[in-house]
Amino acid sequence: MPSLFPSLPLQPHLSSLKTLSTQNITFTKTLTNSFSSFPLPTTSTAMSLFLLLLLLLLFFLPLSLSQTQTPPKGLLINCGAQSAAQFDNRTWLPDSTFISSGQPRNLTKPLLSPPLYTLRSFPRQVKKHCYNIPVYRGAKYLVRTTYFYGGVNGADHPSPPVFDQILDGTNWTVVNTTHDYANGNATFYEGVFLAQGKIMSFCIASNTYTDSDPFISALEFLILWDSLYNTTDFTTTALALVARHSFGYSGPPIRYPDDQFDRIWQPFGQSNSTKASTENVALSGFWNLPPAKIFETHIGSDQLETLELIWPAPSLQSSKYYIALYFADDTAGSRTFNISVNGVTYYHNLNVIPSGVVVFANQWPLSGSTTITLTPAPSSSAGPLINAGEVFGVLPLGEGRTTTRDVIALEKVKESLRNPPLDWNGDPCVPRRYSWTGITCSEGPRIRVVTLNLTSMDLSGFLSPFVANMTALVNIWLGNNSLTGQIPDLSSLKNLETLHLEDNQFSGEIPSSLGDISSLQEVFLQNNNLTGQIPANLIGKPGLNVITSGNNFLSPPAP
Repeated sequence: MPSLFPSLPLQPHLSSLKTLSTQNITFTKTLTNSFSSFPLPTTSTAMSLFLLLLLLLLFFLPLSLSQTQTPPKGLLINCGAQSAAQFDNRTWLPDSTFISSGQPRNLTKPLLSPPLYTLRSFPRQVKKHCYNIPVYRGAKYLVRTTYFYGGVNGADHPSPPVFDQILDGTNWTVVNTTHDYANGNATFYEGVFLAQGKIMSFCIASNTYTDSDPFISALEFLILWDSLYNTTDFTTTALALVARHSFGYSGPPIRYPDDQFDRIWQPFGQSNSTKASTENVALSGFWNLPPAKIFETHIGSDQLETLELIWPAPSLQSSKYYIALYFADDTAGSRTFNISVNGVTYYHNLNVIPSGVVVFANQWPLSGSTTITLTPAPSSSAGPLINAGEVFGVLPLGEGRTTTRDVIALEKVKESLRNPPLDWNGDPCVPRRYSWTGITCSEGPRIRVVTLNLTSMDLSGFLSPFVANMTALVNIWLGNNSLTGQIPDLSSLKNLETLHLEDNQFSGEIPSSLGDISSLQEVFLQNNNLTGQIPANLIGKPGLNVITSGNNFLSPPAP
C-alpha cells in the first residue's frame, strides 16, 4: 500500500507563517504546543474573539507516496471474543485481559463486520463495570467505542438499552444506539483524551433509563501525535466527537489506511458535489494531518453564489465546540469568501489555495441547529467550496481522581476479600454517582476515602493491612460478615472515629495501638474469636465506647 504520510516529527513543519487579523485582534502562529496565552474575550460585538484561528500555508511539494503505511499504535479490543483475530490486517485482542466482570456473548445473526460478531454484556443491577487499559502516561489517545446490540437481551427487550460511558472518572456521554440499530447500523463514539497515568479506566454504567443489560462490542485506544488538536488543554478538558465528514463524498467511510490514525470521516454528499484534484495538497502542513482522500471531493461551485450548509446534522446542546473546516482548490483564478456560523462571522476573506488551508476555533459557542454560510467576496472569481469538517464538543474533565494511595489500598483490600462488591472497579470515588459500593469520599480537589462501609455484605476473606494506608478514613464498618484473620495495625489512621468489626470471625489479640488513636469514639468487636486480653488503654477511656462481649478474652484485662 503506498504511503500517504511519510515519517514526520511530532511538530509539523511550517514553511512560512502568516499573521491573521479578525476585527480588533491579531493572531500570529508560532511553533508551540499551547495557545493558552491567547485571551478569550466575551463581548457579543466581538463574537469572533471566541475564535482561535490558524491559516496554515503548507509545503509546496507533494508528499512522497513510496513509503509503507503502518497501522496506528494502540490497542484494538474485540469485546466478548475468546481469542485474538486479524481483521483488515490488524490484530484485535479479546477483552478478558482488561476486565473481570460481564458475560461474553455471541450474536446469533451477525450483520456487520467481524469485530461486531461478539459483545460483552453486563448485569444492569451493578452500577458500573470498568476496563483497565494500559497506556503511556502523557500520550494523547483517540478512544473509540462501538456498539451493535443484536437483540442479545431477548425478545422482551427488542431495543437496545440506554446507559452511560465514563472515561477516567469523567462522564463522557450517554450511549443511545436505538436509532442506528433500528436501521441495521452500529453506533460509534469517539473522543480525544490525555493519559494522565499508566492506566486509563473505561466504564459502562447503568443510569435511570437503563432497562436491560448494557453491553459493548469494540473498544479502541489509538495514540495520536502531539500535533493533533494541540490547541486544546487536555489536562482540563477532552474532545468528544460530534461529526467528522468528507463533503461531496458518497463512498464508504474514509479511515485507515487512508487516515493514518484511523479517524472515521463519514460521507456527506450533495447535488452540488464536485470531484477535485489533490495533487498539490501538502498534507504535512496540516497539524491535524487529515487524509488526502478528503480533498478529492468538495461541495461548492464555480458560480458566484452563497453556499449554505446545515452541518452538523444533530441539534447541539448549548456549549463550547471545537470546529475545524478544511479547504483546497487548484482551479485558476481566486476563490475568496467569508465564513459565518449561525450568522456570526467565523472568518473574513478566506483565500483558498492549492496547497490547502484549515480554519478552526477551539472554543466556539453553539446551540441547536447549526448553519455554515460561505459567501463569495467581491474580489473572488469563483464561488465558495468546502472539502471537509470536524466538530467536537469540549468536554470538561470530571471532579478529579481518587488519591493514588487510597486506590492502591482499596485494590489490596479487594484482593483480600473473596467476594468483594461487583462494582469495585474503575475509580473508587468519581463520578460521584458511580462511586464504589460502601465507599464515601471527601469533597474538594484532593479526593480521599473517608468511610469504608461493607456491613452485612456477606463478605469472607480477611482485612488487608493496607487498609491502614487510607489515612483519611474516619469510619470502618465491616460488621455482620464472615471475615477471618487478625485485626491489622490501624495506628496510622489518626482521624478514625468508629471501628465496627462485630459479628465476624476475627481471631488473635486486639492491637494495643487502637488505644493510641485519640479520635476514636466507638470500637465494636463483639461476637468474634478474639483472644488474649483487652488492652488497658481501651478500658475506661473518656468518650470511647468499647464493646467486646462474645469473645474468648482472658480476665482481668492487661494492666
